[in-house]
Amino acid sequence: MKDIADIAALMSDIGTRAKAASAELAFAPPEQKEKALNAAADAVWAQRADIIEANKKDLEFGRDKGLSPAMMDRLMLDESRIQGICDGLRAVASQDDPVGEVLAEWDRPTGLNIKRVRTPLGVIGVIYESRPNVTADAGALCLKSGNAVILRGGSESFHSSGAIHACLVEGLKSAGLSEDAVQLVPTRDRAAVQELLTMVDTVDVIVPRGGKGLVGLVQREARVPVFAHLEGIVHIYLDKDADAQKAMDVILNAKTRRTGICGAAECLLIHEDVAASLGKDVISMLLEAGVTVHAGPSLQSIEGTVAATEEDWGKEYLDMDIAAKTVSSVDDAIAHIRQYGSNHTDCIITEDEATAARFFERLDSAILMRNASTQFADGGEFGMGAEIGIATGKMHARGPVGAAQLTSFKYLVEGDGTTRA
Repeated sequence: MKDIADIAALMSDIGTRAKAASAELAFAPPEQKEKALNAAADAVWAQRADIIEANKKDLEFGRDKGLSPAMMDRLMLDESRIQGICDGLRAVASQDDPVGEVLAEWDRPTGLNIKRVRTPLGVIGVIYESRPNVTADAGALCLKSGNAVILRGGSESFHSSGAIHACLVEGLKSAGLSEDAVQLVPTRDRAAVQELLTMVDTVDVIVPRGGKGLVGLVQREARVPVFAHLEGIVHIYLDKDADAQKAMDVILNAKTRRTGICGAAECLLIHEDVAASLGKDVISMLLEAGVTVHAGPSLQSIEGTVAATEEDWGKEYLDMDIAAKTVSSVDDAIAHIRQYGSNHTDCIITEDEATAARFFERLDSAILMRNASTQFADGGEFGMGAEIGIATGKMHARGPVGAAQLTSFKYLVEGDGTTRA
């Protein structure tokens, strides 16, 4: 482990270089950034064997650390997931460049012409846990939006992240952009995180992507502004007017497609009028699929369920578990979600327009869905190419944070010798 003074010097140097790189990157031509991202995708695919070898070291580290099967799944890379990384890089590359986009334009009676245009934030620090693909997603989105980025991956994904980062650097070099535009903190030492959180002179915003512990630490200790990405305590409300087939399809996919992602369903609320019919069928389906159902009192008679405790409400399992209970109405469901949710993603399954409208109107989660799997809570699925995270706060960015959300704006004001009376 490095000396604390060494860590401080290391992070200060990274920050200084990132700030210098951001000043140039802010006006880099769109074609240059696009070239860098496509070249990075080429490099990732060409070096996929090396990335998988690096990932094996991380998987071994994760096993020794006792990571859960769901966390190991988040960590694992294979050829299809690497193809997904390449596809994400190319998707971000092909998007319209947000920098310089005119958001609004108007003329004043004084003769002034005023434009509000997108501008990069500057230097973004991204702190994330086990998913190594975040290295590519975050690097690509920051680059596309004209921001330099300092990536601090989790200790579990240290080798995988390093291998992917090397490909991003290759892309930068091939496009003639500064290698300092995308930097990876080269140590597992947690002191590096503490430094990053207080680098107010060189870092403009911190994006934490991970569990409650990580996000809580960042929110408590950061002196740099934070885009919070809180846990995904995702609810599905099964209404009395739900379509049975839609309900079965959506709920099974929302829970089991990938349990370790933040859009996975964690709590099922069932209208009491359909608890003994469609609700029972849904729970039986989940049990058959291998899901442990932590049932509230009125559902515990369903064979195979286990009794829920108070801790099961508001729990992010990230595994083959789901909490389930009955509610008396959509308002009862809304009250439960307000109490136990995390303002991430919540879903209603109903054919009733008025009930759906009430659910959408009265909940304030970053993403609200109707008759669709919560696994769609993802920047790529929203057409953003990738995401740096799902922001659950209310300031600046909310929901999937893509390239456009990593910009601010400035005003360009033009006159013609115009003076103020």
